[in-house]
Amino acid sequence: MKRLLVGRPLRSDRMGETLLPKRLALPIFASDPLSSVAYATQEILLVLTLGGLSYLYLTPWVGLAVVTLMAVVVVSYRQVVHAYPGGGGSYEVASRNLGPSAALVVAAALMVDYIMTVAVSVAAGVDNIISAVPGLNPYRVGINVLFVLVLMAMNLRGMKESGRTFAAPTYLFIAGVVVMIAVGLTEAALGHAPVAESAHWQVHPSQVGLTGLAIVVLGLRAFASGCTALTGVEAISNGVPAFKPPKSENASRTLAAMGITAIVMFAGITALALIAKVRITDNACDLIGFPGNCQTDPQRTVIAQLAAAVFGGDHSPLFFYVQATTALILVLAANTAYNGFPMLASILAQHRYLPRQLHTRGDRLAFSNGIILLAVIAGGLIYAYGGSVTRLIQLYILGVFTSFTLSQAGMVRHWNRVLAAERDPATRRRIHRSRLINAVGACLTALVLVVVLGTKFSHGAYLVVIAVPLLFGLMRAIRRHYDRIAAELEPEPYGQIMPARIHAVVLVSTLHRPTLRALAYARATRPDTLTALTVATSTDEVRALQAQWTDREIPVPLTVLDSPYREITAPVLEYVAKLRRSGPRDLVVVYIPEYVVGHWWEQLLHNQSALRLKARLLFQRGVMVTSVPWQLESSRAEEKQTPLPETVKRPPEPVKQ
Repeated sequence: MKRLLVGRPLRSDRMGETLLPKRLALPIFASDPLSSVAYATQEILLVLTLGGLSYLYLTPWVGLAVVTLMAVVVVSYRQVVHAYPGGGGSYEVASRNLGPSAALVVAAALMVDYIMTVAVSVAAGVDNIISAVPGLNPYRVGINVLFVLVLMAMNLRGMKESGRTFAAPTYLFIAGVVVMIAVGLTEAALGHAPVAESAHWQVHPSQVGLTGLAIVVLGLRAFASGCTALTGVEAISNGVPAFKPPKSENASRTLAAMGITAIVMFAGITALALIAKVRITDNACDLIGFPGNCQTDPQRTVIAQLAAAVFGGDHSPLFFYVQATTALILVLAANTAYNGFPMLASILAQHRYLPRQLHTRGDRLAFSNGIILLAVIAGGLIYAYGGSVTRLIQLYILGVFTSFTLSQAGMVRHWNRVLAAERDPATRRRIHRSRLINAVGACLTALVLVVVLGTKFSHGAYLVVIAVPLLFGLMRAIRRHYDRIAAELEPEPYGQIMPARIHAVVLVSTLHRPTLRALAYARATRPDTLTALTVATSTDEVRALQAQWTDREIPVPLTVLDSPYREITAPVLEYVAKLRRSGPRDLVVVYIPEYVVGHWWEQLLHNQSALRLKARLLFQRGVMVTSVPWQLESSRAEEKQTPLPETVKRPPEPVKQ
């Protein structure tokens, strides 16, 4: 099953074959910001319709502010790509220039944002599927979780293979949206502007009579929601090592292509939504004229309404084309996080801030443990929030703007350091320009961070404010643990002291072949003392064992420990502790015969006493535990069913004399 889902393992020396050309890097790393345009305009309208139709005039200004910010952030991250081509993006910049604490804040914020990217993107994609097929609404959560698992399986197959799979939907989505924008704007210019199905509906206002500062706050909240269009912009700077050479140049060009494409699509969808007079609210019951049951029937998304208006209705093949590609790109947008999260987790694990297993590559040279961890957490969030985009999106973008701000501030400090050592006038002018770009980016993203925090805190963003410090504290605790263990395991300067004596203890329950094998192995090591140890839980059984021991003339003394309460573990531990007390530099080696079984249910019937003993003995200082395996026939049957690898040659037949 694993080979079917993941594929055959790749050798480590084939790492170069997984590097990405620009045409595959764009859908892999930029599917999130490209897909965000499908719901960023919708999030702006959802906020502004809190006042009914009175405040929709703010939409163009909010959209312009989002476009400006996107352009600044894209240009700023092009500086990061060239300055830090080793990957790591915002985390690397903050670590090098602002210190480990700031870097961990960035890492925690980015990890939260990557998790939310998967949850929000998949939920938004399923929303568009339900817009085309409303009958699927009762199965919303199950469909969401299924898509999360499919994305996990695809990414476990490797970055390049997932890129090939996801490239076509990304480019088809871009083509569909660009055609829809071009056709819609052309119709509007010719005097036949498209009209959305909701254009004649009215909206029940929940905020009325707003003036002055209240309108500014409403506009800022709409701007904060529209900034979801910027999510995932930093993913390319995190994944520079995955590009083909020249890595920095290819990553920079991919980032520019992503920025231009996203800006064009977002601006076009926002303009069309205003022209077509799209109406959408958080609650369908606030729409006056909504044709369905507002309690159960879902509203169509903004992009669905636009596609129907531009292409002549919801039965048009182009309508279904736009809906299908939108749903696909929204679901596949989570692929950005499936690449960014494991890569960031790998870097953090390498720096000992996360468990080292997250730095391990799987069979297909992908960071498999990080991919699986991301899927589990995102799937749990989708289940907890019922797959609702509106509820999930409140937890979104706070993390990404935290990382944006600290990254750009770190770049300003980077350029200051470079400028202090540079003397060439032309180079200094270029550095001044780069520093100005990053300084503007830091100021703008810091402002947006304050706006997002202020406008979304009470709507659910407080959970992110709690989660980021918790994750920060967890990573610091993991680092302290690894540092403490490393110091504890540091070799002593005067070398290793040899044990004074070695005491071998073979545990005996019955005189059978596994016991005799354990005795033979123990004798072969030539310890200073060798004892066969049994615990007397039954007088008759001990007498029978002693008689067998004498009959076979075994040259190892049998020591019997009395256990009036029929306990095995405590008497053995006490005996071993007594041996240790006899000499502080002595070493005690306990040999435990064990059965090797072929079926899981056999494990329940054997080895239980051995497992309990091992679990206790491993905590004793100066004690080593040696398992002596005895393969039962069931395990040999499993061995016979397993064919030998082709590279393993059987030994030649002996030559007859």
